[in-house]
Amino acid sequence: MKKLINDPADVVADALRGMALAHPELRVDHENRVVFRGDGPRQGKVGLVSGGGSGHEPMHGGFVGRGMLDAACAGEVFTSPVPDQMVAATQGVDGGAGVLHIVKNYTGDVMNFEMAAELVAAESGTEVVTVVVDDDVAVTDSLYTAGRRGVGTTVLLEKVVGAAAEEGRPLAEVADLARRVDDAGRSMGMALTSCTVPAAGKPTFDLPEDQMEIGIGIHGEPGRRRVPLAPAREVAEMLVEPILADLSFSGGDGVICFVNGLGATPLLELYVLYAEVAALLEKAGVGIARSLVGPYMTSLDMAGATVTLLRCDDELLRLWDAPVITPGLRWGA
Repeated sequence: MKKLINDPADVVADALRGMALAHPELRVDHENRVVFRGDGPRQGKVGLVSGGGSGHEPMHGGFVGRGMLDAACAGEVFTSPVPDQMVAATQGVDGGAGVLHIVKNYTGDVMNFEMAAELVAAESGTEVVTVVVDDDVAVTDSLYTAGRRGVGTTVLLEKVVGAAAEEGRPLAEVADLARRVDDAGRSMGMALTSCTVPAAGKPTFDLPEDQMEIGIGIHGEPGRRRVPLAPAREVAEMLVEPILADLSFSGGDGVICFVNGLGATPLLELYVLYAEVAALLEKAGVGIARSLVGPYMTSLDMAGATVTLLRCDDELLRLWDAPVITPGLRWGA
């Protein structure tokens, strides 16, 4: 195992220390391992809280800031944060307008966020609403979930909903928008290699040099099938066709097309894949209104990619284009 770390047991704490130094506009609660906006909480603004296991950076801490999240909880690598972290995050962003929990559909995350919401409501009476993201079309259930996994749509949802909360919209409206985005987004991923969790010191699974996994999860969960290596054109078909078969994306105002790298795939290859995805969508009559290409929801050092399509309307596109200032996404400011 070759990694730029000190001790595997300290990797999350050390990373948060580095993040705090690199981004003084943020406030990091090192005891609870929560990343906060430095200017929060804002009175009258709905607080947005997300989080999950570390190893997916820049998600979620890298999306804390103006126009996105108010706080993000960092669990151990590929391990859900505990309820106490989520309680600290929720209380720390409460500006009197309620708090929305954005939760990827993994059993530990869902259970712990639910427990935290109940604790906050009992202690302070703060209204907390939870929206679970479950956009992965690869499998119905996985090792980590009951139901579909939450993957790339989470990034797009946090941006769109973050813009709405920034406008001062009420909690019920922000939560409804989050559900709309989840309903309109679908994702599918693939892996060329495994990843190596620092504490384990060896690859999570064995993937022969001449094979790839289609439908992989972001923690290395198995997908639909293992197939021989193929050109990017064929990989794009394996990812796009199941998405288009699951939800109609034709008509309307087009889609946000998100091609995401899982950590070890260079942008050169992601752009090759994006070109093939764009060609398939054009052939299918699906217009691309906006695009996002890069490693925004990673799986440590896994080589591979995910494709996410979000069906849009004028409102979603306007919220997508709204200013955002975070370590991981920044435009319009």
